Amino acid sequence: MCSKLLLATALASILLAQTPKGWVKGKGYGWVYGPRDEVGALNAVTSPAQVLRALREVKTGKVYDLGVRIDHTSYKWPGHSPTAIISYRSPEGVKRGRDIAGFTDHPKKLAFHSCALFISDNVGTQIDGLGHITTGADDHWYNGFRERDYGGDFGIGKADADSIPPVIARAVMIDVASWKGVEALPANFTVGSKEMQAALAFQKVDVEPGDVVLIRTGTLRYWGETGADHAKIAAHDSAGLTLEGAKWLVEQKGAVLIGADTSGLEVGADPARPGAVNPVHEYLLIEQGVHIGEFHNLEGPARDRVYRFVYSAATNRLKGAVAGTALRPVAIQ
Repeated sequence: MCSKLLLATALASILLAQTPKGWVKGKGYGWVYGPRDEVGALNAVTSPAQVLRALREVKTGKVYDLGVRIDHTSYKWPGHSPTAIISYRSPEGVKRGRDIAGFTDHPKKLAFHSCALFISDNVGTQIDGLGHITTGADDHWYNGFRERDYGGDFGIGKADADSIPPVIARAVMIDVASWKGVEALPANFTVGSKEMQAALAFQKVDVEPGDVVLIRTGTLRYWGETGADHAKIAAHDSAGLTLEGAKWLVEQKGAVLIGADTSGLEVGADPARPGAVNPVHEYLLIEQGVHIGEFHNLEGPARDRVYRFVYSAATNRLKGAVAGTALRPVAIQ
């Protein structure tokens, strides 16, 4: 009897240690980390113990680059500005000009290149910050931060991209396209809990509390060099996650970050919610404090049937930005 009690106690301790901080099954995360918190659900996986647990998942050391290459031709969601990379200084210019001392008559003809970047913080591979979406007459976002208190002409003052900590976490890819036996899901294909459970059973893996979850629609198989074929990408980009599916991932499975290989993660038009605008973004970012990953290139892991791996990503420290853009996350098998 004593040994059974000790075993039960030990198992309970293990389960408690593996339960993400702040997560409650059936409820998810929410505004539970204090009134000034800007990190959200990622609080659950940033402790040294959780990072070590994630790193123990590495089996082969193979690294998959999950980022896409972008330039001024790249496909994007229409609400964001295009990318422009402009040569701000060039060898010809600095040698001929008079505004950079020392280069006009340099004995070794030394010169340099530098570029000016005009880029949206929501293009290419990126993570939506918790301040990206607002709601209500007061335009509040995660944890009740309000536009009148923390908005401004130079970005937002709370829950910006700079508040996103470096992420090293256990991750699962749900390859819905392969489960369906198609190269890429058709436009507005809805990915709910039923579809994800079937795909996970097909893959023989499951989502565990504290996991990053990445959903593959197959859209990025058409990205090519820089995502210049807008029509081909747009034909699949609206497939995605439903609100019901998002709630299942957060409240029942404990996902801490949810991403996909599309520009917006969620389905473009959900027949279960006609006329709804960005309900998944509102639920994840504002209500649950769960970050969203977009345009994650999952073609490599899908090709090798690698469904569980360690996910690592870190944003540029651009204070005030609402998304961690120019991101280059990796999956480590």
